[in-house]
Amino acid sequence: MTTLDRNRVDLHCHSRRSDGALEPLALWQEMVGWGLHIAALTDHDTLQGYRELRAAGLGDGGSAGGPRLIAGIEINTLGSVAELGEGMGRVDGELHILGFGVDPDDAALDAALIRQRDARRIRIDLTLERLRAIGVDVTAPFASLALTDDAARGRPHVAEALVLAGHATSVNDAFDRWLSWGRPGYVPRQGMGPRAAIEAIVAAGGIAVLAHAPDAPDHPHMIDRLQDWGLGGIEVHYRSFDAVTVARMSHLAEHRGLLPTGGSDFHGQDHGYRETQALTHVPERVGERLVALLDAHGAATVPGTSA
Repeated sequence: MTTLDRNRVDLHCHSRRSDGALEPLALWQEMVGWGLHIAALTDHDTLQGYRELRAAGLGDGGSAGGPRLIAGIEINTLGSVAELGEGMGRVDGELHILGFGVDPDDAALDAALIRQRDARRIRIDLTLERLRAIGVDVTAPFASLALTDDAARGRPHVAEALVLAGHATSVNDAFDRWLSWGRPGYVPRQGMGPRAAIEAIVAAGGIAVLAHAPDAPDHPHMIDRLQDWGLGGIEVHYRSFDAVTVARMSHLAEHRGLLPTGGSDFHGQDHGYRETQALTHVPERVGERLVALLDAHGAATVPGTSA
């Protein structure tokens, strides 16, 4: 891959403030080194990583040579079957909702995210308890991860603890052996449903986007309801989507008037940043369209200096 071929837009990635491997500043430095033009930090259930970058001088004042960074969020919601009457293949009808351009200082959104993180902590406590009950005690290695108080603790952190304790060879292996649905350590998710997540994002000035949902074109009634609740976009250019899926998702976005987005969903436990970006392609026009829409509404972005 030449420099000219490199992906320049990534609207979906995670730092250590949720279930990513890199500290926010280290992730930013990877973005700069790769040459991203437009990026969004979309940690699960927390905007702390974005706030840290803003406090480091990468906020409203801009940055030297870095990408334009959009304030983002990802909320893993449950209960779409209860709310919508159907799901899209995920356990418990789970849908993932991205929010772009939210006000990172919005008090109502922050309160909702605190409740969501509290629900995550309950799930993690129950997961650790269940593992202990079957003789797999990873309490100590989990504590050694030294997560911050405002981090969105999640099952990937338990997976890391399982690896540290020698019960798995990788995060993916830990999920396959212990944490996925039907495995010994699985505990159902708690927290917001899709309607509450969409409405919280929109109320905070953001654009709500359905993430990595390749079956969405087959569920028109679900998309109807999500749009009624305020859904404004759908992830079209996801790293693992093949060309046929991208074409289907692009057609759905155009037909429905939904904003297309895309990204790597970088976490970093099992694959490095450059390896992940080499497998990602989000057309630059997709990022430019999102930025233009957010600028028109005065939403939260970090101005950079890229072309």
